[in-house]
Amino acid sequence: MSKKSIPFIYDMVGSFLRPAALKQAREDFKAGKITREALTQVENEEITKLVAKEKAAGYHAITDGEFRRSYWHLDFMWGLNGIKEIELDHGYFFHGEETTPGSIEVTGKISGENHPFVEHFKFMKQFEDENTIVKQTMPAPAQLLAELDREDNSIKTSAIYPNMEELMQDVAAAYRTVIQELYEAGCRNIQFDDCTWGMFCDTNYWNARQHDNVSLESEAEKYLRVNNLAMEGKPADLTIATHVCRGNYHSTYACSGAYDAVAPYLFANEKADVFYLEFDDERSGSFEPLRYVAQDKQIVLGLITTKSPVLENKEHIIARIHEAAKYIPLDRLSLSPQCGFASCEIGNKLVDADQWSKLALIKEIAEEVWG
Repeated sequence: MSKKSIPFIYDMVGSFLRPAALKQAREDFKAGKITREALTQVENEEITKLVAKEKAAGYHAITDGEFRRSYWHLDFMWGLNGIKEIELDHGYFFHGEETTPGSIEVTGKISGENHPFVEHFKFMKQFEDENTIVKQTMPAPAQLLAELDREDNSIKTSAIYPNMEELMQDVAAAYRTVIQELYEAGCRNIQFDDCTWGMFCDTNYWNARQHDNVSLESEAEKYLRVNNLAMEGKPADLTIATHVCRGNYHSTYACSGAYDAVAPYLFANEKADVFYLEFDDERSGSFEPLRYVAQDKQIVLGLITTKSPVLENKEHIIARIHEAAKYIPLDRLSLSPQCGFASCEIGNKLVDADQWSKLALIKEIAEEVWG
């Protein structure tokens, strides 16, 4: 598969609902009933089954469904040197639901050598063929920076990193190390998942979080810079995409608001090759901010929701694609779900058949629109 193929005209975001056997094995491991090796064997078996389903569904970018993770973001952060797993006394407060309380704590200088996700990728690499390429998902550097600055986390972070510039440089360097190790293992398709921009889009969320302590402009520049620093020097044949989300937990969301506030920063200046953008309902606003997207970037429209089992109307989605094409030429657009089906182990409120019906509809629409 060449870089020109990515993104494909239809794609997925990454995570899938966890099968019952996997959920049970992870519970048994936490309870001390089975070994790590036994858990890994179940993970391997269930991922192998998932890949077969992805290929049967006709998808060209395949993932491991994030089956080895509890969270879409924290497991990656826990795998970095200088960071440990903790639990806070509360989770994130989404609309109508509180998430589980996992988080991170800095224990020393952050670096990226020997990250476990590299080994996870190596397992997936065996499934690549002339029709498929593995997509490795991970949280964006900005997401790590935001988690380090979350409430009481910031006190512990500043004790080791009193200088923000040093922290940003180390975070970026850690990512560059992981990216290089993935590349050396054969990875050519990486997706950064990034919810930080969602808080900029949501005026109420932003005001409650920042309390007028910093400007949106200064924070946006900071997050943009750390993401771009992490992508510096990436190989020319490596595609790095950014997936922008407003929160995805048990079919709930964290933020609302159009892309207008972030478009001049993110769309115009982030060095990612591709943007996967949430556009599944009115919380995402109009397509007009797409006018800021740099001309060398591709856009994947997340028009199919993973938060509901209800299957979208095909003609409505096609009409929306053509509406977006008023701002971005059709040959630079693709189609995907708005997010994964299970950003965390709990998963969204769908069943297994629902996710495959959604993916089948995406493929059908894409082939009708793009041929």
